[in-house]
Amino acid sequence: MKEIKAIIQPSKLAKIREAFSQLRQFPGMSICKLERCSYHEDVIVPTSVRDALTDSWPHVRLEIVCPDDQVDELIRIIADVAEAGRPGDELVWVTPVDSFRRFGKN
Repeated sequence: MKEIKAIIQPSKLAKIREAFSQLRQFPGMSICKLERCSYHEDVIVPTSVRDALTDSWPHVRLEIVCPDDQVDELIRIIADVAEAGRPGDELVWVTPVDSFRRFGKN
């Protein structure tokens, strides 16, 4: 099992959900709203208090726990659909999951 986490622009969420809904055995996902700020190559000196307090942007984090054999396909979908054309706007990473269990009656 693996956990895929992806940070995307909120405007891409509906398209990703639509793409995932086409998968036969999509495992489900959690969606979290977040603010993101990142390193800037050039030093940006704020010219006002407003500038100093607005160095973050809204994003969405997707969290998916899935079997190993689904990882490549899910990452491909995220990369294809979420690509915004600007470096650093999207992030995807995968970590191993040692244990996983669903609770409740199915």
